[in-house]
Amino acid sequence: MSLAGKSVLVTGGAGFIGSHLVDRIIQDAPANLVVVDNFFLGSESNLIEARRAFPALKVYRLDASDLAMMDQLVADEQIEVVFNLAVIPLPTSLLHPVWTINTNIGIALTFCEIARRGRIKTLVQCSSSEAYGTAMYIPMDEKHPLIPTTPYAASKSAGDEILLSYAETFGIDAVIVRPFNNFGPRQNWGSYAGIIPIVIQKIASGEPVEIYGDGEQTRDYIFVRDTVDAIVRVYEQESTRGKAINIATGCEISINKLVADILRNAGAADHPVIHAAERPGDVRRHCGDVGLAQQLIGFQPSPINDEKLRETIQWYVNHRHEA
Repeated sequence: MSLAGKSVLVTGGAGFIGSHLVDRIIQDAPANLVVVDNFFLGSESNLIEARRAFPALKVYRLDASDLAMMDQLVADEQIEVVFNLAVIPLPTSLLHPVWTINTNIGIALTFCEIARRGRIKTLVQCSSSEAYGTAMYIPMDEKHPLIPTTPYAASKSAGDEILLSYAETFGIDAVIVRPFNNFGPRQNWGSYAGIIPIVIQKIASGEPVEIYGDGEQTRDYIFVRDTVDAIVRVYEQESTRGKAINIATGCEISINKLVADILRNAGAADHPVIHAAERPGDVRRHCGDVGLAQQLIGFQPSPINDEKLRETIQWYVNHRHEA
């Protein structure tokens, strides 16, 4: 299967991963490409390259959890394929759990129902490794129990179960991709920023870098362009349908080492680092098993390295006036 000549919708397409996915989809020459984003974290600036490469790109500022609105948009735009990346992020769930849960579950349910109604041909749902909770064993394969530790993680886990139930009950053509921790250019660095942009900002401002807890918690970091390429390849392979598929590297790194690597690559190895109290619900260990992705799409993951960190750091340096 190919996206060439298709009418494609990317929800959350002005966000970090979403905008990179839009760039990747453009390479396959779709007939129509539509972005829906509420711009809670998304930014028009993330779509500059996409607009240049695909001038016909359409962007709607809408709530992806609104079933009636999304149903109408899908009909109007004659959408065939949906990549559903719209999400309220983890840190927001610690402050506004009800809104986060209702919205995230609503987004998943909306597009499952649109698929059930036969409005679209294929749904690719973007989940999160947070749905697993803290690793009970390493590496974490897709059979790992879902034991979410935050309201955000619970909402993503619920969305996954909804999709799998619709696939089983109604036979919708759908698949779940479950990315682990992404990094790279365009990651939000305002409110609710991730650790890499936060560290870069602390270097620029001369403030100490703050690590939650002892810093020995681990994550499996994957470069964003590797993730979006894998997502497209998951769509292309019909054998993926009805499954949840990890998108990771199979390599874990502690937060302490990650921070040290960022500082070293930024030329600030001696920058002060302090430790704060643990963050509520923070998972202790994450490392993905990518055997299923390797089997189904020939995925060959590439772990976090100095070259990718330097590219990421340089992007933030070049765009610091936008912070």
